Amino acid sequence: MENKMKHFSRISNALIFSVLVCIVLFSSCKTPSNVVYLQDIQPNITISLQEAKDITLKPGDKLNIMVYSRDQELVKMFNLQTMSSGSGPEKNSYYTVNKEGQIDMPILGLISVEGLTRLEVADLIKYRLLAGKLLRDPTVTVEYANMYYYVMGEVGTPGKHEIERDQITLLEALSEAGDLTIQGRRDNILVLRTVNGEQTPYRVDITKTEDLYSSPVYYLQQNDFVYVEPNTMRINQSKLNANTLRTPGFWFSTTSFVLSLILLLTR
Repeated sequence: MENKMKHFSRISNALIFSVLVCIVLFSSCKTPSNVVYLQDIQPNITISLQEAKDITLKPGDKLNIMVYSRDQELVKMFNLQTMSSGSGPEKNSYYTVNKEGQIDMPILGLISVEGLTRLEVADLIKYRLLAGKLLRDPTVTVEYANMYYYVMGEVGTPGKHEIERDQITLLEALSEAGDLTIQGRRDNILVLRTVNGEQTPYRVDITKTEDLYSSPVYYLQQNDFVYVEPNTMRINQSKLNANTLRTPGFWFSTTSFVLSLILLLTR
């Protein structure tokens, strides 16, 4: 009777140990619950949005500027010629905003554009052409030549992403970067913004409606850096040699160990 009790005790201890091992392993691999965006948003309730903020020009920005008119010969003076290396396709030249916030156009000279939108720059150039009686019917288009924002961390497509329109929100930027992975923290997204040589960090919780829509970085600017931190699960995986817990070999080894232990204790 005593031997049976000892035998039963060994089996019980082995089973308890096995259960504890499984609990620890599964708890380290469980999916975080805080993954839903805008968790407190209410249906049929209007949300007050910020006034739309168009991207404004800064020193270092590059612009494609084209002037059109019925007088084809005159407009050639204002449009930069295309460049070609000889082996590749031709590319339009662009105007670069200098450190004083100006661009230097033929005939028109220096034009201050810092702080203006691309549409405001187009209107300003058109005004200068008309005021100087250089063209009677000018049409001016201004397009961004190389504006980017950067997304790093737990997103589907990290890296440099081109800005092709006048406004881009943080949610749109994350979407274009492939959305957050399941391991990315939604409640503490970091946005780094540099203005006049000074960088300011902002934190945004996109699980909370008010925090997102009232953030100073809801509308991104060129050269903003967006960083999505890994959550605890991802950090733990890194500590355990990346994805060790997800490999079939790991689970096979763990199962073999537990079964061997049970057999050893039940002899």
